[in-house]
Amino acid sequence: MSTSNLTAKYRPQTFAEVAGQEAIKAILSRAAQQDRIAPAYLFSGTRGVGKTTIARIFAKALNCVDSPTAEPCNQCSNCRQITAGVAVDVIEIDGASNRGIDDARRLKEDIGYAPVECRYKVFIIDEAHMLTKEAFNALLKTLEEPPPRATFIMATTEPHKFPATIVSRCQHYTFKMLSQQGLVDHLEKLMNAEALQYEPGALQIIAKRGAGSVRDSMSLLGQALAMGEEVLREESVRGFLGLAGQDVFLRLMEAMYSRDLVAVGLVLRQVLDQGLDLGFFLRELTTCWRNMFLLRQAGPEALPLLGLSDDESRAWMDWAVKFAPAHIHACWQMTLDGQRKVMTSLEPALALELLLLNQTCLPDLIDLQAMAGPGPKDGGSGQGTPPRRVPGSGPGHAGPSGQGQRFEPPRPVSSAPSQQAAQRPAPSAPQGRAPGGAGTASDPETPAGEPPADSQEYRSGAAMPQVETRVPAPAAPQEQIPPSYDQGPPEDRDCPPEMTDQATDHAQWEAPLQPPAPSRQAGRRDWSGFLDFVAERNGQAGVRVAMLRLTEGHLGKSELVIRCKSRMHCSQLTDNATFSSLAALAGEYFGPEVELRVETGDIAVPKTDRQLQEEAERHPGVLKVMEAFSAQMLSVSHRRQ
Repeated sequence: MSTSNLTAKYRPQTFAEVAGQEAIKAILSRAAQQDRIAPAYLFSGTRGVGKTTIARIFAKALNCVDSPTAEPCNQCSNCRQITAGVAVDVIEIDGASNRGIDDARRLKEDIGYAPVECRYKVFIIDEAHMLTKEAFNALLKTLEEPPPRATFIMATTEPHKFPATIVSRCQHYTFKMLSQQGLVDHLEKLMNAEALQYEPGALQIIAKRGAGSVRDSMSLLGQALAMGEEVLREESVRGFLGLAGQDVFLRLMEAMYSRDLVAVGLVLRQVLDQGLDLGFFLRELTTCWRNMFLLRQAGPEALPLLGLSDDESRAWMDWAVKFAPAHIHACWQMTLDGQRKVMTSLEPALALELLLLNQTCLPDLIDLQAMAGPGPKDGGSGQGTPPRRVPGSGPGHAGPSGQGQRFEPPRPVSSAPSQQAAQRPAPSAPQGRAPGGAGTASDPETPAGEPPADSQEYRSGAAMPQVETRVPAPAAPQEQIPPSYDQGPPEDRDCPPEMTDQATDHAQWEAPLQPPAPSRQAGRRDWSGFLDFVAERNGQAGVRVAMLRLTEGHLGKSELVIRCKSRMHCSQLTDNATFSSLAALAGEYFGPEVELRVETGDIAVPKTDRQLQEEAERHPGVLKVMEAFSAQMLSVSHRRQ
């Protein structure tokens, strides 16, 4: 078998021979045919995608004897000299070795001379991003307006390092990575040209490992051919590249499906003992989960997207139907997210083992059905949140009404208290209570269903009362607390007289469902009463009544306006903590529908020196004085008393 340098031997010599980059080839070929040449070109893209190759082909198309032409003939003396790299008028420069200001000056001197033998003088600068800032600045004028019959072609893998002034003076072409199928087709042409036998799977592996780079793929192919086998086999390619075969992933799926952690560990040990590439192993595992997900959801219709052989398609179709869709999707996402973590970990093997064990035990660790939500059989749409169970309730635990398990669905939070109150249902009697009060008819102080406190049964602990524990929801804004249940003694509250003692505890939970009581309407309160109310709470909520005595308050239909008499006082009231406490007190006294606003009133805002100077420059009197005395205005400031 041939072991020559395939990259140099099969370097394309025409636009048609270049693999991929169809749009760029068409544009440059048409430009050469029409003789419309730009002053400078910038070719950017990853390694091995044809930047330098196309630059040389373009230089030959410009200087061919048959030019202007779309393709070089590769037969004339100019084309042969450019191909051999000895043409006088086509200069290839390594940007890493000629990156200084002195090199840029010499380049400017060389470009001033007319072409000697060719039609155009072409400067190809490879790795041009290595040029220094000074060298780029020295080339600015030359790139924008080069001499006639001269052009620049700069190739780079890092275009972000170019100054914007350079990029704006060039025609920028971005080279794309080749697809896996495009690389396979290119490698097949080489193998057929060399009259070599191969297995299609071997070229698939090389193209996948090449990751879009033609040069990398051809280098790997040269390594594979160097083994000297009569037929290039997939197993041999996997062996010298350190890649896992399909049998490894099928054994891994079998261990995961049976949830055999020992078998998963043995598969991973085999991967590590063979010295396989962990990064490529994770990429292959990601592809496996992706193929299974598409086959599980779309069935055989997804086979054209996968590019699998008949045997592989049947094998993965069988495994796809064994796993739940949620399990496959979760493992796919976990593998994608875990690639960087595994490769950057101080213990990559342990990190990979943890990832595989988590995927194996995923149904035991997470309720996948709960994650998917209620299905159509449950009357749901397949997405949602399961009902929230109240702590203290569950199987075997009877609530106050003795009804067993109790669920409380999540309550939506509304930002409009008035609308929320309007949509609330009427309050109902607490469960487990007598309709007329908190206790039974015989003992009003004893809750229903509980023995008297002085009974022998209660003292012995034989029948303890069943208490339903409720965890309060997060504290709502103060204005959302219904004013019907104000703080203070029960006899002073606007609630039914029977809701006292134990009933008050239940009222705290049912209160958010009731509309505001009429006694808290804003029209029945005034500013002086609010000051007295704050005086009773003086300092408890962070607001002292002395701060409000210096202000004026006005109550509208739905707004309480507080006007300050000094700017410092206004800044104190509008502080976040103070304003929040003051708004809470106003909502508690006037009702949640009343909003609070603090304003400065008629306090004059001092003008800046700049504003005073602008007014002085427009004042007619000042202008007359300046004109009469030929004066100039140096500065304007406030007069200090």
